[in-house]
Amino acid sequence: MTLRVAVQMDPLETINIAGDSSFALMEAAQARGHSVYHYDVNTLAWQSDGTPQGRITAHARPVRVQRVAGDHFAAEEARRIDLARDVDVVLMRQDPPFDLGYISAAFLLDRLKGTTLVVNDPREVVNAPEKMFVLDYARFMPPTLVARTLDDVRAFHAEHGAVVVKPLHGNGGKAIFKLDAEGTNLSALFEVFNQTWPEPHMVQAFIPEVAEGDKRIVLVDGEFAGAINRKPGEGEFRSNLAVGGYAEAATLTAREEEICAAMAPELKRRGLVFVGIDVIGGKWLTEINVTSPTGILAIDRFNGTDTPGLIWEAIERRHAAMAGANR
Repeated sequence: MTLRVAVQMDPLETINIAGDSSFALMEAAQARGHSVYHYDVNTLAWQSDGTPQGRITAHARPVRVQRVAGDHFAAEEARRIDLARDVDVVLMRQDPPFDLGYISAAFLLDRLKGTTLVVNDPREVVNAPEKMFVLDYARFMPPTLVARTLDDVRAFHAEHGAVVVKPLHGNGGKAIFKLDAEGTNLSALFEVFNQTWPEPHMVQAFIPEVAEGDKRIVLVDGEFAGAINRKPGEGEFRSNLAVGGYAEAATLTAREEEICAAMAPELKRRGLVFVGIDVIGGKWLTEINVTSPTGILAIDRFNGTDTPGLIWEAIERRHAAMAGANR
C-alpha cells in the first residue's frame, strides 16, 4: 500500500532531528514507500463548493528527508494541494499551544472525515485536551483541583500541603510551579496565572516520587508500544526533556499496565492512534498527550524497537478500513 501523506507541522528548518518524533514519522513513511508533503498550518484553507465538506487546501511542499544533521531535508516548491483529493493521510503534528488557532485547524480537518484519514482524529483531539481528557481517569490521578478562585486553591493547599500549579493548556513543562507547604507566594502566583490565562488552572498535590522520574508511556492505537523514564535535571523538579530532563530505560508497573488497559478501548474508539501518557511514581497518571506526542526516538534507542513503524502499521490498517467502507 502506497500512501500520499501530508504532514501539518512546524517548519522543518528549525527541528532537532535527534529527538523530533514528527521527523521520525516522516522518515518511516518514506521508508515504507509513501510520498510526503509538508505544510504549515497557517496555509490551511476552506473554500465553499456547495457541499458541507467544502474544498480544504494547504500550500504544501513535496519533501524528502534524511538523518543528516544540517542537511536533513530537500523540498520542492510549495504548491496548493487539495487535502481530500491529493493526499490519503494527514498527520496533524504541529506543536501546541492548544489555542483557538489549533482548535480551528482541527475543525477544518474534521471535514475531511470519510475521504482523508487524519491522525490523530481532529475532532477527538479537540475533545481530549491533555489535562482535561485525563479527568475521565481521575481514579488514577493524584489529588487534583481545576479552578480559578483563590479561595478554592487555598482550601486545596491547606488540605494537601505542597502543590504543583500549571496552565490547563500548557505544554512542554512550561509555566509549571511548585508551591511549598507554607504556600509562599500562592496569592501572587494566582494573580499572575489569572492575568495570563482566561481558563481555569490545574493544581495537584505534589508527588515527591517525581524526583525518581516521570514516565512517558506511548500507546499506539491503544496498545502499549514502549516507555521511558524522564528524570529532572540539576536543580529542577520538572522532568520534561524540553526543560533539561534526561531519559532512562523503563518498564511498566502493574498499576501502569492497569492504566493502559483502562484507556485502550476509548483511545481506539476515538481514533487517537499516537498517544503519550505521563505517570509519576509508577501509579499517578498526570496527562494524556494527544496533540503532538513525543518520546518515540528515546524509547526506540533504549529498547531497539521501531515505534514509528508501529504507528504507520496502525495508520495503514485504519486507512484500509476507511477505503473498504467507501467502496
